[in-house]
Amino acid sequence: MESGVLSFDAAVARARCKRYRRRILDLSQNVSALHIGGAFSCAELVDAIYNELMRKPVAGDRSPDTFLLSKGHGCMIQYVILEDLGIMPKGELEKYCTPEGRLGVHPDYGNPGIVASTGSLGHGLSMVVGMALAERGRRTDGIIYTVLSDGELQEGSTWEAVLMASSLKLRNVVAFVDNNDFQSLGRTSETHPTLYPIVEKFRSFGWDAVEVDGHDISAIVAAVSQRLGDRPFMVVARTTKGKGVSYMENVPMWHYRAPNADEYKRAIAELEAQP
Repeated sequence: MESGVLSFDAAVARARCKRYRRRILDLSQNVSALHIGGAFSCAELVDAIYNELMRKPVAGDRSPDTFLLSKGHGCMIQYVILEDLGIMPKGELEKYCTPEGRLGVHPDYGNPGIVASTGSLGHGLSMVVGMALAERGRRTDGIIYTVLSDGELQEGSTWEAVLMASSLKLRNVVAFVDNNDFQSLGRTSETHPTLYPIVEKFRSFGWDAVEVDGHDISAIVAAVSQRLGDRPFMVVARTTKGKGVSYMENVPMWHYRAPNADEYKRAIAELEAQP
């Protein structure tokens, strides 16, 4: 099965992700209710899906492909990308988590570009399996993309979906694990060491699976482009929680905390200094 990759410019992709992180930091000064660490860890993954992998809509119709963010608490990166693509109306993010707005700390079905309400971890992949099966029933070639957290791999419903996807031979499922090695305030590798190695777990369940640097967009795109396409595909992406701002990286409190004014200035200065 062919992916939607036609061309790729790594420098342009890096500039986009830098812009997305800056936008999230700007929004963090309006409201404290955002999961900044987890949004920053999956920025390159979600960017690659929307801007490099998913096929573009034809004649104003929706894309043949679909994206569902299973780790719904990382929705700030999805929101800013949808805004950047013109799918989310300008100004909507300025009302994030306010009585006047419609965007909350998790994605809600019905908002522009949001195909399912997510954030109850462990449910996303099950929905993806159903969507992929429906696409096959309609005899379309639509690919269902998703991003999961490594923490939600502790949920039994996730592994039921993993088993079902391979049993149904759903070759139109392309999933990513944002393997930042954190679940809320603790390291996943310390609380659940037998989860690792993750790639072998998925292969043993009948998936095609690879591991990549989750902040290397070229590697992400190449991995999906080279998949066999005869079974569900998993990319286990090694990422850093809070990626892009040194004092946030791998520091548990940035799971949910917003920077104060001084921290915001430091973060912006770091981003601006990056190539």
